[in-house]
Amino acid sequence: MRKISIFGATGSIGQNTIDLIDRQPSAYNVVALTGAANIEKLAKDARRLNADVAVTAYENRLEDLRAALSGSGVEAAAGQAALTEAAMRPADWVMSAIVGAAGLQPGLEALKQGATLALANKETLVCAGALVLETAKRHNARLLPVDSEHSAVFQALVGEDIETVERIIITASGGAFRDWPQRDLANATVEQASSHPNWDMGQRITIDSASMFNKALEMIETKEFFGTSPDQIEVLIHPESIVHSLVGFKDGAVMAHMGAPDMRHAIGYALHWPERQELPVERLNLAELGQLTFQEPDEDRYPALRLARNVMERGGLSGTVFNAAKERALDLFIARQVGFLQMAEIVESVLIKFETSNGLLDAELNLDNVLQADHLARKWASEAAIQKAG
Repeated sequence: MRKISIFGATGSIGQNTIDLIDRQPSAYNVVALTGAANIEKLAKDARRLNADVAVTAYENRLEDLRAALSGSGVEAAAGQAALTEAAMRPADWVMSAIVGAAGLQPGLEALKQGATLALANKETLVCAGALVLETAKRHNARLLPVDSEHSAVFQALVGEDIETVERIIITASGGAFRDWPQRDLANATVEQASSHPNWDMGQRITIDSASMFNKALEMIETKEFFGTSPDQIEVLIHPESIVHSLVGFKDGAVMAHMGAPDMRHAIGYALHWPERQELPVERLNLAELGQLTFQEPDEDRYPALRLARNVMERGGLSGTVFNAAKERALDLFIARQVGFLQMAEIVESVLIKFETSNGLLDAELNLDNVLQADHLARKWASEAAIQKAG
């Protein structure tokens, strides 16, 4: 039996992962499941899968989790230290699906144990790509991409030499506002931004899809994961979400990865790698689809893409700053304290402040500096929002 852990088990990626392993329960020994505030779901899954431990990120929910697990034999734990401890438990395969920068430390700890880390948490590479890759190499661990775009690129590169790659094209659905006139975006509401036309995802990633911040993070992740230069990375809006990414080679050939919009494709590929196994996903019928459409994104409409290119060129801790400012700006939008378009304005102002911060600008990329930069960027984003409100 393979030992597996799922970090972010109560989110959409975690639930799709559980759906797959629940179809072959005798093949897996579940070590740890972690979640946030949905204690009922976390406990229910931990009981059903007979996990060794269930962890909630919220320390004040520990007694609730203990009560929900009473009599099950599943250990209950809570808080950041418990998440780290759970990641240190030996496992063969670990799903990293905690949303945001909070997923970085558990992911690093899992790599230190030599595990295969299935990475759905794009912020891990955005914040500390070089550190994560070096940690994996030092501990003979493996990283496998689970974002549908990066899984698609990974699959297209099987048997290929990365040196022959001319460009990588990642696709974007365009999110909730892809058909809106640009003039209307300033008045977009949280509810409107939280409704994705193609995917069933959590609120935060759905809003990031509408603003294209999600795709901006994926651009940076592409650079870090595959070692490509910023000018090799392109983005296309593809409303049907059938072509997940394309890889162009120096001989002019282009390989596209296609599939129905179902995250179990990428999760299943990482779960069974290096083999392919049958998955319970829809099979494409191209005749029914009829046509696939693509368009180049307008970076005036989606400034997050322009900011991502600046971050890729700058390197260092700029990815950490970009992500932290984005996360804080998103918090403020969800709290209805800033408008939809103001999120990008806040992030840009924080990046400008970072460029003049001598203490961080050229600091070494290590965990302590990442955490410091994350803290400062969130503080600066809050200050920028106050200035805009004033």
